[in-house]
Amino acid sequence: MENVTQFLRGVEVDHRRAAALLTGAVCGVGALVVLVRKVNSRMETKEKIQRARNRRTESLQRAEQTLLRYQQSHPSTKAALILSLSLSELTKQLQDGSLNPEEVLYSYMEKTLAVHKNVNCCTTILLESFQQLETIGSNKEGLLYGVPVSIKDNVAYKNYDSSCGVSCYLDQPVQEDSVIVQVLKKQGAIPFVKTNLPQALLNYDCSNPIYGQTKNPHNPQKTSGGSSGGEGALIGGGGSLLGIGTDIGGSIRIPSSFCGICGFKSTAGRLSSRGLRPIYRGQKSVLSSAGPMARDVDSLALCMQALLCDHMFSLDPTVPPLPFNLQIYQSTKPLRIGYLENDGYAQPSPSMARGVREVKALLEQAGHTIVPYHPPKVPYAMSELVIGGVFADGAFCLLQKLEGEPLDPCLRSQVVPYYLPNWLKKTLSFLLKPLSPRGAPVLSALCGVGSVANLWKQHAAVEDYLYETIEHWRRCNIDVLLCPAIGPAFNFHYCGKLISVASVTMLYNLLTFPAGVVPVSTVTAEDEEEMKHYKGNYQDTWDMLFKQAVSGGEGLPVAVQCVALPWQDELCLRFMKEVEQLVRQSRS
Repeated sequence: MENVTQFLRGVEVDHRRAAALLTGAVCGVGALVVLVRKVNSRMETKEKIQRARNRRTESLQRAEQTLLRYQQSHPSTKAALILSLSLSELTKQLQDGSLNPEEVLYSYMEKTLAVHKNVNCCTTILLESFQQLETIGSNKEGLLYGVPVSIKDNVAYKNYDSSCGVSCYLDQPVQEDSVIVQVLKKQGAIPFVKTNLPQALLNYDCSNPIYGQTKNPHNPQKTSGGSSGGEGALIGGGGSLLGIGTDIGGSIRIPSSFCGICGFKSTAGRLSSRGLRPIYRGQKSVLSSAGPMARDVDSLALCMQALLCDHMFSLDPTVPPLPFNLQIYQSTKPLRIGYLENDGYAQPSPSMARGVREVKALLEQAGHTIVPYHPPKVPYAMSELVIGGVFADGAFCLLQKLEGEPLDPCLRSQVVPYYLPNWLKKTLSFLLKPLSPRGAPVLSALCGVGSVANLWKQHAAVEDYLYETIEHWRRCNIDVLLCPAIGPAFNFHYCGKLISVASVTMLYNLLTFPAGVVPVSTVTAEDEEEMKHYKGNYQDTWDMLFKQAVSGGEGLPVAVQCVALPWQDELCLRFMKEVEQLVRQSRS
């Protein structure tokens, strides 16, 4: 019996050893499978990125070849004259036949290729633009007949990717033009190039692992801003007369400010968003808006007038059928203008504050009434409503899109906190409260809302804040608001570290207010000297980083921001035009 017992014990030990070995083998095989999948996924990502780069290179080369053939057959061109015309001048000459769409497109194509070599702003040339010349005569009555238009990369154009700067959207050419592109074509415009944006869109730099960093046309050591940074750089460099961007936190206004052009974010819902790809869908607390970017305000207004037509209202019945009100835009009635230099959350740079003060003085001299204004509860709005709304899911959807992606340097520092577990975010938020009164609540908001019931509460809080702000606006009895833009242009890799300064733009996305920027000056040596003594509102890490971000900005553009209530887009543009005219008169 003893021998049998020992034998059975031996068998039991052997079974355990076998089970342990088998478990180890299974775990090893599982780990190997996971590793192989990761390696394969990274290889696939690299191959997709390379294919996208190759497509861009091929499109640029084909455009150059087509341009060369045109120049050989048309040795005398009016390129210099064409590039010097404003949009209103150009459309007039196209309509009366003194210029033709062919020579205009080739003139801007040549300039675009030159600008791209300097600033890396294009993701692809839309080669169909050459073919569009053959049929464009049927749209000669359009308001934008023969006008070349650039579009941000996330604006759908049939048979082309809308990448959002991430590889998961590559090799997925869209099947239909966006509504905005369809309307542009109906109005006679020629979309001819798609432009660069940051990885995953939710950043105000302009760099991604697919197409690289876009530089500022005024200083290659500075960023163009983002997310519509390719548009800002191309238009600011003279390669495009009119472009279409999108804006969820300043993405039209920031690159316009950095690059010295005009940019307009329309009221959320005023223009169709069909075919404008976000990095993820379903987020409803802070809404994105499309809008034009151009050299002057009249160009913005003409673009809005062209887009707000029956064709758009027919293609997208969710857009309110409100044609552009030219009477409001052309009005000369004196305005009551709210004046804001510092929102108490993000202190503007000396050059931007000076820009607001100088414009305020010009407006007063012109007979407008200036009223001090301060938006309510900015710290609460930024952390609980903006960050808490955009990342109500705890940044889960964004991180999902970035899975397996090489992280771009412009985004890396921004997303590091997103990867932290919620218990750690909450702990750090608690510990940081005395040291970082802005950073701590933002970190807490990145935990997400946690439940559907809390999401509904968050939506209700956004609605309450909107009505509270409108009531405050009406108590001040103002028509429009003058406030700072973000700027001057940042040094590379600071945008992702500085969410704080975006309060001056993000607030108006949260509120769905139309807002635009107008260049009014340039950074002076005195501004630079004053910047050396900049402390900021909180004197925290973000204020210190902001000081570093804008250093070395002498000569860069300075802009101001103009804001109006929802659906008063024409009034906002009218105010922007007033600012632009007064600044021009003061210079002359």
